[in-house]
Order: sequence, then structure tokens, then C-alpha cells
Amino acid sequence: MTTRRFTYPEAAEELRVEERWLRRNIGQLPHSKKGRVVTFTAADLDRIDQMHHHEPSTGPLAVASAPMAGAHPLAYLKPLPSRRTA
Repeated sequence: MTTRRFTYPEAAEELRVEERWLRRNIGQLPHSKKGRVVTFTAADLDRIDQMHHHEPSTGPLAVASAPMAGAHPLAYLKPLPSRRTA
């Protein structure tokens, strides 16, 4: 079984980025290069996606720490501030 290889245009479409962005940042991205031909595997595309994935660190959507053993599963939740203006 052979591994599917993506060209610049195919990889850009999969990642939903511009091909120009891939070409500009190729030095920091996982890829294969044989001569002048650059290709990406599905694993390369997954790694690129993970490299640029960010989770919020503050605010209501921030990843909360795991609850302590024995605590209620929703014990870490806190109410949002009031939306009413003074």
C-alpha cells in the first residue's frame, strides 16, 4: 500500500490555506522533498494542523483543569459575569 502524497495545491486545499502560505513557510512545516518536488502526507497535514491549533487560555471557553478525584464533574464551572449594565 502506498501513502497518498499531496502537492502544494492539494495540501493548501486540505488545510484551507493559500498555497502561497505553504510555500512561504515550508522551512517550518513537515514535508517530503525529492529534488525540487515537495509533497505532503496525510500525517504531515495533521501535524501542520496541530502546530497551528490554539485553545483559549482565558474567558468562558478556556480549557478548564480536570476536577479533583471525588468532586462533582461540573464542580469547576463558574457562572459568567452579569450582562446587565449599571
